[in-house]
Amino acid sequence: MVKQHVILVDKNNRKIGVEEKIKAHKEGKLHRAFSIFIFNSEGDLLIQQRAKTKYHSGGLWSNTVCSHPKPDETYLQAAHRRLKEEMGFDCNLKKSFCFIYNTGFQNGLIENEYDCVFIGKFDGTPKPNHKEIMDYKWISMKELKQDIIKNPSKYSVWLKIALNKIKTTMII
Repeated sequence: MVKQHVILVDKNNRKIGVEEKIKAHKEGKLHRAFSIFIFNSEGDLLIQQRAKTKYHSGGLWSNTVCSHPKPDETYLQAAHRRLKEEMGFDCNLKKSFCFIYNTGFQNGLIENEYDCVFIGKFDGTPKPNHKEIMDYKWISMKELKQDIIKNPSKYSVWLKIALNKIKTTMII
C-alpha cells in the first residue's frame, strides 16, 4: 500500500514540511485538512457515516467529505478530487472559513488540523464509495443540530466544531 502524506503547517497555515499521514496523526503534528459541506436547494446538508475501517472515527456521522490535500495539491484541487472519490459527483465549491482543532482518540491518534471548510450545492443523487462511506443522508441543519445535542457520540469532532461556525448566509 502506498503511504499517504500530509502537509505540515504552522498556526498561520504556512507550509513547514511533509509527513507520512499516520505518523503525523500519531505525533499530533499540525497539518492541512479540509471539510466539505454540500447542501441541496432546500438547505439540507449531505452527511456521511464513515466506514468502520477508517483509521479513526469509523462509524461516526460526519460532513459530506473530509480529507487532506496531497503535498502537490491546493485545497480546492484536493476538495474536488475527494468529493468525486468519496461521493461520486463534483460541483462548485467555495472556501468559507478555516479553523484549527486538536483532539485525541481512543486508539492513540491525534487530529491536529488546520481545517478549511468548503461549501457547495448539489441536487442530484450521490454515488458513494462504500470503502469510504457506510451510509449517507440529507438532513436539515435544525434536525442535525438537535440530534447532535441528544446523541453527541454519534458525530465526528470536526463536524460539531465546524457546524457551529457555519452561518445560514454561507449556504450557496
